Amino acid sequence: MKMQEIREKARMADMKPGKLNKTDLIRAIQIKEGNPACFATGRIFCDQDECCWRADCLPASTSDQTGVGN
Repeated sequence: MKMQEIREKARMADMKPGKLNKTDLIRAIQIKEGNPACFATGRIFCDQDECCWRADCLPASTSDQTGVGN
């Protein structure tokens, strides 16, 4: 997802994206939505199959598998 799309998602969640980098902004959005702030933390297993950040978080080769990631 591009930064412009991420900033728009933040605004839709009543957040001011400010100058946060992509990772920090996505984690802030995750927290605001009541989800764990797990984006790009290097988790080995991810059970959040419906996460909108999944494609950016997990390597392409593993994002289609059963949750094994970074």
